[in-house]
Amino acid sequence: MKLALIAIVTGLTAGLLGALCGVGGGIVMVPAFVALLGLEHKRAVATSLAVIILTAIAATLNNTRANNLIDWKIVIIVGAASAVAAWFGSDLMRSLSNQTLTRIFGALLLVFGLRMLWKA
Repeated sequence: MKLALIAIVTGLTAGLLGALCGVGGGIVMVPAFVALLGLEHKRAVATSLAVIILTAIAATLNNTRANNLIDWKIVIIVGAASAVAAWFGSDLMRSLSNQTLTRIFGALLLVFGLRMLWKA
């Protein structure tokens, strides 16, 4: 029961932040999956990416319905490029240790967080 409640709160938080800011997987789900649900970093990343499929579909349908906020040309170009990079990136992720991935993740959050605070 506690596991389900943590998963629900994580999902609601990630979904809301994903819709508001375009974030949720890496910033909310991965840390929650590791710290609160006890997943190893690789499993947390892979699980987060799978959850993002559902989150993206829901938000995309709603954003299309509401004045079509989506630039589909950019979706096609960036989507194709990111799909190729994600394919090879998932191979790289599996070859790295959980400790290395956690350090990379923490450094990225720190760099981007500081950049956002500095530019705000």
